[in-house]
Amino acid sequence: MEFGGPAFVILIVAISTGGWLINNWIRAKHGYALEDEWGGKTARADHKANEALKAENAELREQLAHFTDRVKVLERIVTDKSVNVAAQIEALRDTDTKENN
Repeated sequence: MEFGGPAFVILIVAISTGGWLINNWIRAKHGYALEDEWGGKTARADHKANEALKAENAELREQLAHFTDRVKVLERIVTDKSVNVAAQIEALRDTDTKENN
């Protein structure tokens, strides 16, 4: 094998790539941050944090559904004609006076 020939260059690239893969495999196995091609670090995913985020997400979705229902009621009240609202208020007053008598 000639130093500087294409086979030597391919061998050096293969050894470097293999070393990088082995390095990242060992890091992943032991929980260390992984390196990308440019030397940056990628933190390992924390499963406990993921579960906490999923639980929080579910709770927020329930709250959103609750508030969506409330907004629908408020929209119905606001868009109702004032005549209908006034009639309903008078009907409630009439039932209150009948109950008190």
